[in-house]
Amino acid sequence: YCEEGGAGVVTQFDKDDVEAVGLVKFDFLGLRTLTIIDWAVKHINRRRQQQGEEELVIENLPLDDSRAFQLLQAANTTAVFQLESRGMKDLIKRLHPDTFEDIVALVALFRPGPLQSGMVDDFINRKHGRMAVEYPHPDLEPILQPTYGVILYQEQVMQIAQVLAGYSLGGADMLRRAMGKKKAEVMAEQRDIFMKGAVERGVDADQATYIFDLMEKFAGYGFNKSHSAAYALLSYQTAWLKAYYPAEFMAAVMSADMDNTDKVVSLIEDCHQQNLQVRSPDINSSVFQFSVVDASTVLYGLGAVKGVGEAALEGIIKEREQNGPYKDLYDVCVRCDTRKVNRRVMEALIKCGSMDSLGENRATLVASLNNAMQLADKHQADALAGQNDMFGASEVSDEHATVHMVHVADWDDDLRLLNEKETLGLYLTGHPIDKYEAEIRAFTDSTLANIADLVPQQANTGYRNKKTRDYRLAGLLIGTRTRKTQRGSKIVTGVLDDRTARIEMVMYEEIQQQYGHLLDKDKLVIVDGPVSYDDFSGGYRITANAIYDITQARENFSRCLEIKLDRSRLNGSWSDSAMVNQLTDVLQTYREGSTPVFIHYNSGKEYTRLSLGEEWKVHPSEELLSRLRHVFNDEDIKVVY
Repeated sequence: YCEEGGAGVVTQFDKDDVEAVGLVKFDFLGLRTLTIIDWAVKHINRRRQQQGEEELVIENLPLDDSRAFQLLQAANTTAVFQLESRGMKDLIKRLHPDTFEDIVALVALFRPGPLQSGMVDDFINRKHGRMAVEYPHPDLEPILQPTYGVILYQEQVMQIAQVLAGYSLGGADMLRRAMGKKKAEVMAEQRDIFMKGAVERGVDADQATYIFDLMEKFAGYGFNKSHSAAYALLSYQTAWLKAYYPAEFMAAVMSADMDNTDKVVSLIEDCHQQNLQVRSPDINSSVFQFSVVDASTVLYGLGAVKGVGEAALEGIIKEREQNGPYKDLYDVCVRCDTRKVNRRVMEALIKCGSMDSLGENRATLVASLNNAMQLADKHQADALAGQNDMFGASEVSDEHATVHMVHVADWDDDLRLLNEKETLGLYLTGHPIDKYEAEIRAFTDSTLANIADLVPQQANTGYRNKKTRDYRLAGLLIGTRTRKTQRGSKIVTGVLDDRTARIEMVMYEEIQQQYGHLLDKDKLVIVDGPVSYDDFSGGYRITANAIYDITQARENFSRCLEIKLDRSRLNGSWSDSAMVNQLTDVLQTYREGSTPVFIHYNSGKEYTRLSLGEEWKVHPSEELLSRLRHVFNDEDIKVVY
């Protein structure tokens, strides 16, 4: 305490000393989920208010809503509190929860002790009638009925002691703590107290011993039900929000995770699976956080744009709210404080797509930025000098936009996506892997999001020597890092991204020496190797045995390159000899590969299939395919797997 004019004193006790002196120890958990729920409810109530509907009060939700339980039973629980990990989804599918009590049990069961003890299997089998529900003593049925005769909660241990052995509430709590801490001396003392009390109440001594042993066994796994129930309530509320208001809920979740790019990637993929569109940020409608356009559309938050400070965004948003939408690039530059919204900020806002609504393509906006910034600087300097330029802020863009715009062709898909990756940390309007998707599907085992359907979730006990079948996966390599083991060898780790999800890749030194030249950032690679589940991170990892780029994958896994030459679709002025010469010129550079080439020629009168033979086997590189598609038709060039 601190008396007036005196020095303050701070005193600390550890948890055991606090309890020893008779004080109550409280643990306070700061849960981000409470903020997410609050944000989601505010989004929802804005829409409900516009539609004249009653305000949603999250505390008033009925706990037996069928739609919420359908979402849970389908394991559609990404972003649902405590229920979103791969292992939990597997448990949900097995348990098939249909009551709130089942959700409480889920939270308590999904821990190493219950999972490894067989308790979970007993619980599930009893729930679904595959195993008889038995009680150690008839008097325990009211206590153990909600958990199908399984001792799951610490409170059940306390209740059993009270009912069978006459423990006081305080004494039962002492027993619970003794069992949890497994102190031999205390347990021996508690066993005597329990046996004496149970026998005095007519319980057979052997049965009392059996029940105490059972309590002791399950107390090590038992979970605090009051804690589990509180968590289960948040799980249910978030499941309900996702079932009824997925756009508002996902906007709130992504706002909470906007600094975690990997998490946002997985959340956007979950949005797509729910038929929710995630739109690019928009300088005229986005706010700092993710927001909602309508029931099926989430709008990217400006606060998630990298390289743009909060002060700059506050100024942009405040100006828009006070004076209306921005008309064009010049209007943005003139109306915003260029000391905060500088060129770097403006470029980031253009590259991420937030100015697409201003009517010009992104390349033109960047090319015109110097002119716009100079004009804005002049306008603001004149304003500070107290001069009245003949062009006011609202007139500058109208009168000079065309004069000062530097019109250029828009960026191609690759550059557009690269700029999105730079400014958002992810590819939003597409993915570099999209153009390879059909090919990759032909020779890989799974998308990264679906690998969980193929690989069992087992504890990771050593990736390199673990016996498991190899899988072939593909993705963009999102950076790598190298570390040394205690023995001095190198291990390279990286992340693969195929738009559906991300997975960690591990490469040992001998593999790195063989394939290290392929480890360029943002390069598409195909990886062969065993895949393991990591129960610590809750994710999957592939240990590379072999790595290919797309050209090598085509050569290794394709049957042939097919070229269709249809006279009816080709330039009518081409003679057959000209067509052959053109084809020869293109293929010549890429010979000495291992992929056979077949020509499907339709003269209009007859159809011929020709093999070009061993001497014309090619390397099916992206450059070759691009040249062939430029000369002929896109749909006539195909790598067959």
